[in-house]
Amino acid sequence: MNRAPFQFSKRATQLTSSAIREILKITERPEVTSFAGGLPSHLGFPSEQIRAAYDKVLSESPKVALQYGPTEGYRPLREWVVSDFQARGTKIDVEEVLIVSGSQQALDLIGKLLIDPGSKVLVESPSYLGALQSFSLYEPVYEPVATDDGGLIPEDITQEKADGARFIYCLPNFQNPTGRTMNLERRQALVERCARLNVPIVEDDPYGELRYAGEPLPGLLHLGREAGATVLRMGSFSKVLSPGMRLGYLVAPREIIAKLVQIKQATDLHTASVTQMAVYETIKDGFLTTHLPKVRELYRNQCQYMLDAMDEHFPKSAKWTRPTGGMFIWVKVDEQFDTTQALAQAVEQYNVAYVPGEPFYPGANAPKNTLRLSFVTVTEEKIRSGIADLGKLFTA
Repeated sequence: MNRAPFQFSKRATQLTSSAIREILKITERPEVTSFAGGLPSHLGFPSEQIRAAYDKVLSESPKVALQYGPTEGYRPLREWVVSDFQARGTKIDVEEVLIVSGSQQALDLIGKLLIDPGSKVLVESPSYLGALQSFSLYEPVYEPVATDDGGLIPEDITQEKADGARFIYCLPNFQNPTGRTMNLERRQALVERCARLNVPIVEDDPYGELRYAGEPLPGLLHLGREAGATVLRMGSFSKVLSPGMRLGYLVAPREIIAKLVQIKQATDLHTASVTQMAVYETIKDGFLTTHLPKVRELYRNQCQYMLDAMDEHFPKSAKWTRPTGGMFIWVKVDEQFDTTQALAQAVEQYNVAYVPGEPFYPGANAPKNTLRLSFVTVTEEKIRSGIADLGKLFTA
């Protein structure tokens, strides 16, 4: 047998396809009602405003928009991030802001910065699968942190778990996959404990602007600076404008940003200038203050349609979250069900898809009877019929 003319790296050979991506292939069939994809609703994309912004940028500033730009990002956009945080009571400096090509790039940059093979990384259990996949490229050892209906349990971050940990990764608002939100008491306990144990916090907050019930809570970055904790805070324009623009940002202490800039230079030089300028043009005059309430109302209604249908059709033994924002509902069904195996039946018998919960757990012995439902891209009629069908499946 002839030897292949190339050899993959060890890192590449360890890669496997995303469980969610494989599932999404099923949902391409038009007859399938998909509660699987974590996609924002296209009804919330301000396409006209974005088109006008691109037109203005390319008409008035083509030499800048189409040229290389600084790795740190388009300064007016970074200054907008600063002013947005300051309006919420969190003082940051423009030198603490790095514009990235979506939050997923931020995860990769953080992995390159902080993880060596064998490094200990603390993560919520369950946690965002995309983060686990990104960090896994750098061969960490995950240390799961327990959660309950209130989200991450700070008291589970023991001295033993914290020893040698490079950071803890968490999503305090409307977490993916569970939809849970940490209350103020737990947020304060988390930053105080991490400050005491010298564990940096990676705060991922792509859904924070999608709150449709209750009052906003201070972020871990804000609380962490009061408590003396090191917090790297990730934000995204994907859920408030459009995911296709691939634009996000990182806020962190200057010395961390400086090193991340060097890593990003070696990765892609800089985030697309024209995109940064178009986003800034779209949001600079307060557009989000009028746009986001419409998106929140849309998501609130979609969520309620699903919760109402679940109350009617799901077995009484099942348990699920009731999110006050974001895009996801987390479900626990009877232990007799393996939701990974049941997915095939859901698709073939009922033409309904969801995401099994097992891949979201960072360690072994993950429960097999959980699943994630996303409600934002499905019509009310299909939500009600699809949930009714899943109720039949999980009642059998």
